[in-house]
Amino acid sequence: MKRTDKTEFDHLAETREKVVEAALAHVTFDGWTDRTLGMAVQDCGVAEGLARLAFPRGGVDLAIAFHRGADRQLAEALGKAGLEDMRIRDRVTYCVRQRIELIARHREAVRRAAGLFALPMYAPEGMRLMWETADLIWTQCGDTASDYNWYTKRAILSGVYSSTVLFWLGDNSPNSVDTWNFLDRRIENVMQFEKTKAQLRENPLARAALWGPKQVLSLLKAPVTR
Repeated sequence: MKRTDKTEFDHLAETREKVVEAALAHVTFDGWTDRTLGMAVQDCGVAEGLARLAFPRGGVDLAIAFHRGADRQLAEALGKAGLEDMRIRDRVTYCVRQRIELIARHREAVRRAAGLFALPMYAPEGMRLMWETADLIWTQCGDTASDYNWYTKRAILSGVYSSTVLFWLGDNSPNSVDTWNFLDRRIENVMQFEKTKAQLRENPLARAALWGPKQVLSLLKAPVTR
């Protein structure tokens, strides 16, 4: 007989989902705070002890769950998008735009999260979340890099995604057209960078000059599991 028992991980995941959904009604007024967490727990009827396990650091864990929930939605959406029929730049552009459109109805919640992760104590958490989103996008786009390029691609895309979100937060243009134009320019910058790297690899003098740094970077390998 197939087991249907839920694990502790399943219970915590469901709790996070319920509480984040309930919190969105309060974030606009109170931000990603312990107060918002408390009201959300009360609203959705989750046991306080379970909520403490799901969000041990309070409001910041609530904001992290919100971000990762949108990443999960993106992964599900991209699995049905037929990305393999697109050029690589179009895939990346599509993914970034999809990620922003998924959170478009929660603009103030995103604004509050951006402010929270700009604080020095939480900035490392914010950077890690941007990296996770960039990794998800590159993985969905079929990235096969196994050397230092695995890191550079995600670092660059983290910057593209975060700058585009910040632009979008202040964009009042119809249908966010200015944001999508901004995104296109950032992606063009990335493509130019990749083109320059390719040209340097083909130039004998550049190859010689970069041999030492490349040997050092060659020690960097992509994680085995990601």
